[in-house]
This record gives sequence, structure tokens and C-alpha cells, in this order.
Amino acid sequence: MSNRILVFYGSYRSDRMGIRLAQFLVEGFRARGDDVELIDAKAIGLPMLDRMYKEHPKGAAPSVLEELAAKIRDADGFVFVSGEYNWGMQPGLKNLTDHFLEEWFWRPAAIASYSAGRFSGARAAIAWHGTLSEMGMVVISSSIAVGPIAQTLSEDSKPTGEGGKALAHAFPRFADDLVWWMEAARAQRERKKPPY
Repeated sequence: MSNRILVFYGSYRSDRMGIRLAQFLVEGFRARGDDVELIDAKAIGLPMLDRMYKEHPKGAAPSVLEELAAKIRDADGFVFVSGEYNWGMQPGLKNLTDHFLEEWFWRPAAIASYSAGRFSGARAAIAWHGTLSEMGMVVISSSIAVGPIAQTLSEDSKPTGEGGKALAHAFPRFADDLVWWMEAARAQRERKKPPY
């Protein structure tokens, strides 16, 4: 059985560099045989949160929310690719995640961060860890941190230089960790209904 993974990316900038990391991860999981889809917050273009998906009458939510809710519910796990803005998380990705809640429950999440500098988005990753846990996900211990991103991944998302070597070396463990937790969570959900 192939694992269904959603890779979420949240930059709205015109010259987005983090898309390189998102594509690298999508390609990496696909090469392992997983069923992976990139969810680009900018492409989806949700409005600033006014009403969560669950706050719409059943069947009356905008179609973009219905479609995304179904994808989240059907996924085995998630990867959040986040840049760091002023020591914090990207607002576009945070806004997308906040439209949902119960849809995230009982599945694992992984965090891949990046920045133009040497801190590799680590502070954003720390912020995401608590947020994703609060939203009902188990956040795996393995993480990926890339920086400077322009020197680590080429425009076509291929690893370059010493940073690229380190990323290529880190990915298998990151992927194995996420897949282990996805399989464990799926087996548990099949064995026993979640308590809420």
C-alpha cells in the first residue's frame, strides 16, 4: 500500500526560493513509491480566515475548502515546508492550516524549514512544532533545515554544494521516520477508533 502524503508550502513571494525544497521533497517521496501531492497555499489562495471549514453548514463550504478538507482527511501524513519570516512562520501557510482542525487529527507531520541565511528557518520550525501538535498531529523528531537555500538547491530542485550533500544525506532518515509513524497511525486507526 502506497502512503498518501501532502506536502504543504506557504510562501506568497514572487521570487519564491522555498519551492525548490518543496519540489525536492515531493520528488524524493515519489522516488520511494509514495503517493505525494504538493499543496501550494499561494496557488489555492484561501482568503484570510473568517470562518473555518467546519463552521460552514454541511455541504455549503466553498468548493476549494471541500476539496482540500477531503485531501487532508485522506492523507496518511503531512510535510510542512516553511520559510522563516522575522523569527516566525509564514502567514500564508499558517492561514491555510487554520481553516481546518479535526481533519488533521491522528496523523503524523514533519517539518522542513529553510531560509536565505545560515539559521535555515530553525526558529520557524520550532514555532510550527507546537502549532501542529496543538492541531492534533504527532510531529516526528526528524526534521530538515536548509540554508542558505539558494546555495543548497538549484532552480530545478537538485542538491548542490556541501549543503546539498547534507540535504541528500538527511532525507532518507527524515522520510523513514515519517513513513514509520504514518504506518503506525494507520494501523492504530484501523484497530481502534480514535477517542474523539
